[in-house]
Amino acid sequence: MIWLAVLLLAAVVMAPLGWSLARTAAPRGRREAALALHRAQLAELDRDLAEGRIPRLDHATAVLEVQRRMLAVAEDRDAAPLRTAATPLRIALILVPLTGLALYLVGGLPGLPSMPADARIAGMRERARKEAQLIPILRERLKSMDPHAEATRQGYVLLGGAEAGRQDMDRAAEAWRHALAIRFDPTLAAETAEAITESAGHVTEEAAGLFRRALAEAPPDAPWRSVAEKRLGGPR
Repeated sequence: MIWLAVLLLAAVVMAPLGWSLARTAAPRGRREAALALHRAQLAELDRDLAEGRIPRLDHATAVLEVQRRMLAVAEDRDAAPLRTAATPLRIALILVPLTGLALYLVGGLPGLPSMPADARIAGMRERARKEAQLIPILRERLKSMDPHAEATRQGYVLLGGAEAGRQDMDRAAEAWRHALAIRFDPTLAAETAEAITESAGHVTEEAAGLFRRALAEAPPDAPWRSVAEKRLGGPR
């Protein structure tokens, strides 16, 4: 039975790769848009660190938060398949399951029972509970900090990311508004506008204004530019 489960799991894991071999193109989805925004945030954090606008510790914390959100977004399967040469894909389609099987035979324990689903769910809920307890603490601490300091701005960026991770887009947008008030950043403005849009179910006047300003102040090659333009109804 364990080997049947292994074969089924390998088939499920490799199915997207096999599917990509049968398709030549697919429309960009919401996942790519979110990942583009997060990559731009990482680049912006690196620029802040290089220019001395953010302490190294705050930079590391912010990068970890953005990476956590990228991992969460990566779970969304509404994405275009990778476009690459067919031959390497076919090789990977064969080698990856075989390599995984070899590693499992060397170091795996087929007879060891897995953690019960109830225990895993309980662990996830406990982590979520602890994160939820930290958010009010961070919010209160930010209230006592210098409202114009860069450290305060980064704190609000982190707070907004934590709220977005809980799917509370209203509070995420609220936190990011504070960050934008301290220093405007086109990438964060676009992400704030997206949060407002997701919360309201449509592009509000505030979101449209943020999208327009973000487009006006962002470089021409900003990875999220096409997303913002689509939100506004087309290129500008």
